[in-house]
Amino acid sequence: MKFFKERLQNEIIVFDGGTGTYLYDKGVFINRCFEELNITNPELVKEVHRDYFNAGADVVETNTFGANKYRLAVHGLESQVYELNYKGAQLAKSVVKDNALVAGAIGPLGIQIEPFGKISYDEAKDAFTEQVKGLLDGGVDIIIFETFSMIEEIVQGVRAVRELNTEIPIIAQVTINSEGSLLSGETLERFVETISQYQVDAIGMNCSEGPKLMLESLERLRELTTLPLSVQPNAGLPQSIGGRNLYMTSPEYMAEYAKRFIQTGASIVGGCCGTNPSHIKAIRRAVQALQPAKRMDVKSESLHIEKPAEVHVCPKEEKSRLSEMLVQGDFVKLVELVSPRGISVEKEIDKARILFEHGIDAINIPDGPRASARMSALAMAVKILDEVGIEPVLHIACRDRNIIGMQSDLLGAWALGVRNILAITGDPPKLGNYPDATAVFDVDSIGLTNLINRLNHGLDFANNPIGEPTGFSIAVGVNPGAINLDEELRRLDWKIQAGAEYMMTQPVFDLRILEKFLKIIEHIKLPILCGIWPLVSFRNAEFMNNEVPGASVPAEILERMRKAKSKEEAFLEGIKIAKETYQQVRSEVNGVQLAAPLGRIDAVLMMLEE
Repeated sequence: MKFFKERLQNEIIVFDGGTGTYLYDKGVFINRCFEELNITNPELVKEVHRDYFNAGADVVETNTFGANKYRLAVHGLESQVYELNYKGAQLAKSVVKDNALVAGAIGPLGIQIEPFGKISYDEAKDAFTEQVKGLLDGGVDIIIFETFSMIEEIVQGVRAVRELNTEIPIIAQVTINSEGSLLSGETLERFVETISQYQVDAIGMNCSEGPKLMLESLERLRELTTLPLSVQPNAGLPQSIGGRNLYMTSPEYMAEYAKRFIQTGASIVGGCCGTNPSHIKAIRRAVQALQPAKRMDVKSESLHIEKPAEVHVCPKEEKSRLSEMLVQGDFVKLVELVSPRGISVEKEIDKARILFEHGIDAINIPDGPRASARMSALAMAVKILDEVGIEPVLHIACRDRNIIGMQSDLLGAWALGVRNILAITGDPPKLGNYPDATAVFDVDSIGLTNLINRLNHGLDFANNPIGEPTGFSIAVGVNPGAINLDEELRRLDWKIQAGAEYMMTQPVFDLRILEKFLKIIEHIKLPILCGIWPLVSFRNAEFMNNEVPGASVPAEILERMRKAKSKEEAFLEGIKIAKETYQQVRSEVNGVQLAAPLGRIDAVLMMLEE
């Protein structure tokens, strides 16, 4: 319970999709009692949970949405409320074990309560109590109320839970109409005002017409509360095709809106009617693009490493030409070149040579960016160093190697003359061209920084002497536009403790975000390099705004790119915007790392023209 509440504050949590409609897809007739399947066909219910878990859901919901005495009475099952809820919880727990959380799903009673019906508030509460007992005894981690249209009814459900358990997390969700009000006509404002008087841990919306309507209401909801927000839309409205009700909204469309939900402030995203594991898998990928991989921090008192007596730790100014420039306070210029997908690196070498001749100080070489399979970044770094003479800054990602492999590559890089390292966690494989590849993540960028610092002190990761130490200059990434800026700053502090010597930002388009970030970290006396990415099209600008974590593109820049009438005009406008950014940040940062969009270094050279 405490774990879930902590996660709500620090990350985006993915719930599963529709249970009833997915059972319908598997051939269960619409007139059946889906909750009865917990007893009559438990393997089918477990299959549903397993499919969602394998798709990437952090939380699976029990098959108990309608398992209250009033809804079950229609099927003659009103005496089995406790059993169906208990069994529903047990089935979900048996599938996910300790690898995911289970939310006990509770829907409306299916009967009018006062003042419109003959069921009193207390009778409604008693009905929910019966259902909640089964879920709690079955071992659920969370209680989620879904698809409620009457505020007083959901209040009775929350009361029932709190009388039985004061600690279990509660999520309270309503469903809305096209005007953004509850189906009862009550407003979101009144819902928030009322439910905030009770002990709930998150509020939100589910079901309804589809993601577009929900995004519009989420924009209102975020202004009304500081509670974490949950959004689980339908896959659009169902269409009757061949006698079956089918939902036509694609997983890709749902994933795009999941990003917008997160950027608008949602902490929980998932699906409702019509969504299936394909939708959740797409949403999972979207979430992984917008938040760091699960943290595997290696904390240590790295600044107090006890080095072997005979080891000389290399001073910063002697580590590399780039490190010396940063120590002296020189403004540095790096350009990013991505290694090729094939075996020839001649084009990249030619580009590096031209950039070196135009005063670029180092070449920044990503390690499998966006989880793409390319030539080894280390191989390209060594080729450029040997054939051009310009220093590389080698990225090392934690995604593809265990701690043994990373240490081996670092020792090899040092032996081959590489002196500058950027430690990064790495994009998850699901973003790349081999989405089913295995990610390692023995450690994240904090642990990798610690490893490099230990090597610089003559020690391996297990604290064993290695003889002559390395002398790497250590860079780390920072994201001024991070969704959870407090977490980003906390991680930056750990990176500094682990031995970071300078920082590189994600691409910056909104200077207001950068200025705010610089003010927050003004007490940190490490050099910072600003990432600048020349946009090449309106679509590219939309991609950066929606799919690159923290790379917020202001509306005025989007509009400038939208107005471009041709590819070349858009390319030139993007360079103009980047040049403006470069001129404005020069006095604020210690250097820049410039991207060559589509590999075009002419964009970089044009941007740097006086």
